[in-house]
Amino acid sequence: MKIGKFTIQHFETGDFALDGGAMFGVVPKPLWSKAYNSGDELNRIPMTARGLLIQYEDRRIIVDTGCGSKMPLKLQNIYNVDYTRASIQASLELHNLKAEDITDIIFTHLHFDHSGGSTYRTETGEIVPMFPNAQHYVQKDHLSWARNPTDKDRASFMPENWEPIIHNGMMEILDGPGELFPGLSVQTLHGHTQALQMVTVTDDIQTLIFPADLLPTAAHIPVPYVMGYDNFPLISMEEKHRILTKAVEEKWIICFEHDAFIPAGYIKHTDKGFALAEKVEL
Repeated sequence: MKIGKFTIQHFETGDFALDGGAMFGVVPKPLWSKAYNSGDELNRIPMTARGLLIQYEDRRIIVDTGCGSKMPLKLQNIYNVDYTRASIQASLELHNLKAEDITDIIFTHLHFDHSGGSTYRTETGEIVPMFPNAQHYVQKDHLSWARNPTDKDRASFMPENWEPIIHNGMMEILDGPGELFPGLSVQTLHGHTQALQMVTVTDDIQTLIFPADLLPTAAHIPVPYVMGYDNFPLISMEEKHRILTKAVEEKWIICFEHDAFIPAGYIKHTDKGFALAEKVEL
């Protein structure tokens, strides 16, 4: 997809699974299973870790890096991590790129399924940056939260995904919303976790947003459908209503980072609230 000077494509990093009840919070299973998927024998629903590849001029930008390949086997089994369909390396090859070609990595936030692919374990056991020439971006308030998480979300943060990047002087710590590059900006959201940064690409005619876990799947479009993982669900609902209202008014494309079936789409407003209007393939 072209938006102004930007070429935007999905960047698939692999598949995994999460508990369906946790993904839909207080919404009962008969509703979320109909809206998305009924889950496996362990109540896990299929998820994907779908980032963005944004290219213009000499810049090669990736938004989020998925689970990565270095998780302990026990956790890989719990989360059913699967690289059969897609992986970082396969996606780089698909786009005729090498890890060294990537100039920028934007983390929406540092949960393991969004930052795990930013580092890898060498044959000697050292954990090093996956993208050696890339500048990485994260919000200051979010990094502080990730380094001092609550008991509720501690398991989602794995410092080996980002501390080697900081150690190597490759992380730019942002302080609030703003424009990273002309036409590409970040906005901070606080319902899912502190200072998650939503990525927006626009040419003032067409706009695409990547809201990460505020809208992880198209089934989460209804405002009350917020995750049990969210630290501040009422804030998530306020943020969703505000962003979805704007998306309908200005016909934004919304990317669904974790949806195994619908990668992106336009939104409409109906008598029952917000709903998917049209599926979009980048």
